[in-house]
Amino acid sequence: MSGAVRARRIESVVDAVGNTPLVRLRVVTRDAPDVPVYAKLEFENPGGSVKDRAALRMIQDALKDGRLTPGKTLIDSTSGNTGVAYSLFGAALGIPVKLVMPSNVSKARKDIALAFGTEILFTDPLEGSDGAIVIAKRMAAEDPERLFYPDQYANPGNPLAHYHGTGPEILRDVGDQITHFVAGLGTSGTMMGTARRLREHHRPIRCVAVEPDSPMHGLEGLKHMASSLVPPIYDRAGHDDLYPVTTEDGWDMADRLAREEGLHVGHSSGANIFCAVKIAEKLQREGVPGCVVAIACDRGDRYFSPMGWEKRYVW
Repeated sequence: MSGAVRARRIESVVDAVGNTPLVRLRVVTRDAPDVPVYAKLEFENPGGSVKDRAALRMIQDALKDGRLTPGKTLIDSTSGNTGVAYSLFGAALGIPVKLVMPSNVSKARKDIALAFGTEILFTDPLEGSDGAIVIAKRMAAEDPERLFYPDQYANPGNPLAHYHGTGPEILRDVGDQITHFVAGLGTSGTMMGTARRLREHHRPIRCVAVEPDSPMHGLEGLKHMASSLVPPIYDRAGHDDLYPVTTEDGWDMADRLAREEGLHVGHSSGANIFCAVKIAEKLQREGVPGCVVAIACDRGDRYFSPMGWEKRYVW
């Protein structure tokens, strides 16, 4: 819907962030034909995910206020996509990057980050993203002169990237039509910032947060908040509803989107769109008009490497 905006000449890859398109889903929503469901294609960002927005904002803020100076290395914990974004912008802006991530992050995301010249420290997969957070924070505290720690889980630039970007773009493209917004909870920045902007709209918009239905899950990048270190930027009052999704439903919807809509997305995107479709079907049954927008976080090719067995045997 915003193709005319995206067809432009830019001076740097950093200028390619944002203005991602919305696509209406037609097949997976066949049981709710009167309630439009749109996927916001965040994999159209240059780093291939929604995390480009927050990573760039945090880097630019730190360069502007002097926290990130020449000679310093950026270090942060990540489950993959933010790490790819840091790596991309680090390469583009001449900033060394060191990442701390669980060793079970998909091979594709490890390889992409390494391709940009990033150094990676792997942590215990059983400790998940929380274990990586602890290590990154400790390393930064031990060497503050050489390491800049943006801390994506606590950095206000994370939600602000969506308050100033994602939210206004959605309102520009669907305006008064939208009744529901759906995004998953990881760092929670996408939901916190976008919801804050959407709630300022003159018509009410219900913001629904998606999380895994249990602590042991296979929806990479999403947090089960009750069993996790809660990100300081997260506020339960920042969204209206919390919708738990099973690993199977997230994976199955991602498969359906590829086969039926031509959208090859990751499993967190599958979870978000599963929730959006359920909302639309409920509105359809009740005869209530609506329009649902969900975040498609990243591409499915980042999950090709051998994680397929985990759905059956681990989760």
